[in-house]
Amino acid sequence: MDREAALEIVKKQLTEHRYTHTIGVMETAIRLAELFGANQKKAETAAIFHDYAKFRPKEEMKKIIIEQKLPSILLKHNSELWHAPVGAYLVEKEVGIRDKDVLNAIKYHTSGRPNMTLLEKIIYVADYIEPNRHFPGVEEVRQLAENDLEQALLKSMQNTIMFLLKKNQAIFPETIETYNWIILKEE
Repeated sequence: MDREAALEIVKKQLTEHRYTHTIGVMETAIRLAELFGANQKKAETAAIFHDYAKFRPKEEMKKIIIEQKLPSILLKHNSELWHAPVGAYLVEKEVGIRDKDVLNAIKYHTSGRPNMTLLEKIIYVADYIEPNRHFPGVEEVRQLAENDLEQALLKSMQNTIMFLLKKNQAIFPETIETYNWIILKEE
């Protein structure tokens, strides 16, 4: 599927603000793919569709989580996490994208997972650092991403975990497992 067709599909699913974010993630993911030797077309496609389900009604997402036997622990955590695995399912079902690399990059762009692929890391980091994002710590991660994707991933995970801790919010177990995987891999 070419870029314009993909963007046309996703634009119908998003607010104008989220569409602008998606363009930023797409451009960032393509640049990171070029920098770190990943497939640029897959990075482009995963970035375009990463928030495909972001604005689906919570009840619809909950129903999909249950019916498709996605991890039920999702339902105990913030519904902000739901759009990633639900999005991967809907992108396959509604858009017809069957590339597992692309679908997994969409699926894990909010939580991460141990043994993340290069493409999964790129989409996670691109979503975090795209140019329209403005929050404490993002500049440091942007700088790290220029030379060291692993360090950018680690710092973005640390920032996210600290943010959730400060807000007294539960941290999704897969996010903790991902953080531990990065740390243990480096030792």
